[in-house]
Amino acid sequence: MKFVALLSGGKDSCYNILHCLLQGHELVALANLHPAQSGVDELDSHMFQTVGHDIVDYYSECIGVPMYRQEITGSSKNQKLEYESTQDDEIEDLYVLLHAVRTRHPDVRGVSVGAILSTYQRTRVENVCARLGLTSLAYLWQRDQTVLMREMCASGLDARIIKVAAIGLSARHLGRTIQEMGPVLEALNAKYDVHVCGEGGEFETMVFDAPFFKKRLEITEQHVVEVSSDDVCYLKFAVRMVDKEGYVMPDWKDVVVPPLLSESFQDVYELVEKKVGKTESEGGLRYDWKMEAKVLSTETSLYISNLQGEEAESQVEVDSTKISNQIKDIFGQLSTVLSRYGLNFADIQSTSLLVADMANFSEINTVYSSFFPNVLPPARMCVETYLRPGCGVQLSCVVKFPGAKAAKAGVHVRGLSYWAPCNIGPYSQAIVDTRNAIASLAGQIPLIPASMALHDSSTPETLAESAILALQHLNNVKAIVKCREDLAIVCFITDLLSVRVVKSVWSEYQDVTQGNPGVLVIVLVSHLPRNAEVEWGGLSFDPVANQRDMYYDSDDESEEDALCSMLEALTVDKTTVKTGTVLVSTMFFNVGDESEIGEVLGLPQSHFQIYGAPERVAMLTTLMEKIESVEYLPVGNVWDHAGVKHDFAIVVRTEN
Repeated sequence: MKFVALLSGGKDSCYNILHCLLQGHELVALANLHPAQSGVDELDSHMFQTVGHDIVDYYSECIGVPMYRQEITGSSKNQKLEYESTQDDEIEDLYVLLHAVRTRHPDVRGVSVGAILSTYQRTRVENVCARLGLTSLAYLWQRDQTVLMREMCASGLDARIIKVAAIGLSARHLGRTIQEMGPVLEALNAKYDVHVCGEGGEFETMVFDAPFFKKRLEITEQHVVEVSSDDVCYLKFAVRMVDKEGYVMPDWKDVVVPPLLSESFQDVYELVEKKVGKTESEGGLRYDWKMEAKVLSTETSLYISNLQGEEAESQVEVDSTKISNQIKDIFGQLSTVLSRYGLNFADIQSTSLLVADMANFSEINTVYSSFFPNVLPPARMCVETYLRPGCGVQLSCVVKFPGAKAAKAGVHVRGLSYWAPCNIGPYSQAIVDTRNAIASLAGQIPLIPASMALHDSSTPETLAESAILALQHLNNVKAIVKCREDLAIVCFITDLLSVRVVKSVWSEYQDVTQGNPGVLVIVLVSHLPRNAEVEWGGLSFDPVANQRDMYYDSDDESEEDALCSMLEALTVDKTTVKTGTVLVSTMFFNVGDESEIGEVLGLPQSHFQIYGAPERVAMLTTLMEKIESVEYLPVGNVWDHAGVKHDFAIVVRTEN
């Protein structure tokens, strides 16, 4: 991929270029934003480093590609975490700059950005990239700062401190290299929690040489500029270019690429069984009865389940035209329901998208995409499974009523990195119900984040690594939204993947994380996106944020205790987790458990997700017709976390 690099001159923007080159991308241009007013060294920008901007033009000759520059005329007008186009905002200056680059270099497809922890910075670059049809390349995103700084120091990067603005740093540190400052910064981090990479604005750097520089910069004169009396100051300097005799492009051996699996997930991999066999479906027949659409409104949520298009009434094969008509009809139904409750598509938190044939996914996704905004679209789970004849697609969703403590939050990463896959469709990696600190987690498959290629699963060993990699992605998403505890997790597999692999991966993962194994449901489906063989998704929560608060009153306690007692009395395999005002129960049933199933399905103010093969779930159709909110997900087989097969699983979400 040909890319343009956003280059401030700092260590992060330069080191990210190194990783872009290492990943096989081709650098064709540099881009920089600078103060509009002559003689101004630094702006009060929430986004761009401008100290040292007067030497940035040298980088074009040092690196050997053209430099494009744009004045910063806007301000940090829109300070929302998730950015939307705003007139007179400095991000619109970035848009103008990258648009000019794209005009001059129409084959540019990527934008290098050195964001490490700043969601504010990442979302803004991704917003501009989305508007221009570009991909953000952010290989430093979510890296551990201490590890990252050590890698930068070892890479041959000549980056020096040019501004300080933190306790423990002063004018005497200006001009020092990051190699000299590394130990100092780690000591300040331990003592004062100073960010090792300067992510809190503690310092800024300028790069004078890098492995991809054909010429280097050398300081000819310098002096310190005092900004305030509390040791905030920066270095003003002049430079000259110096030839690097005998320069050849390096082979990047000194540039460290983080391993695909983190240390803890590598430990999981080494403990997982390697010898696995195939699992064949005993179900898989499409069913001939229709699961009715269901709608449940609670104090905080709206559950809309089992929407199917009107043309699904015909028992005939579904072609692309019928698929397009069905998904359009589904969204028409959805729009009607949302309007009835004063809601819109932006209020949707999560969706389950079931398709009968993944070959029709492109048509389905085109229509689906048109209904959701670029800013925090819902988290999504999408699988191919056993829908009834004539039905090409089924949609269910969870919607949140807006409220004082219900502002939409989550993570929607659209750029390439080493962290986790960017979204490959119009969905967020996670959306958080801020009232109860519950995260709806999008399905994660084993994509290699840096390239978005599917991890090889052709052998038992690579199959196990794929399952662990996809689970690591889910874990990284949980961490970034601070909802680390599992609430209800579903692992979708295909008939080429052994249950023994998932069972072993989950068991070792629970040992490492000290988690709750009983929240896992393993289900067999016919196909997964990108021909993957495993997909993890579900719900997680933040137990710290979920202590009883203003929304919890004493009248709820007796109801909650009675509900817990009833669930505890069930003899089936089950796990119940309470978080905020919500109880989530994961239960497994078999034919013969009808009385207990009836008791569970009679719970008030509850939403039910039922997984099971159609011929087994058929016994529940009369019960399900009477339930106010039930989503049916037809699958081949169902297993619990220990690999024990059951006729069906029910995940119950009850609001108190």
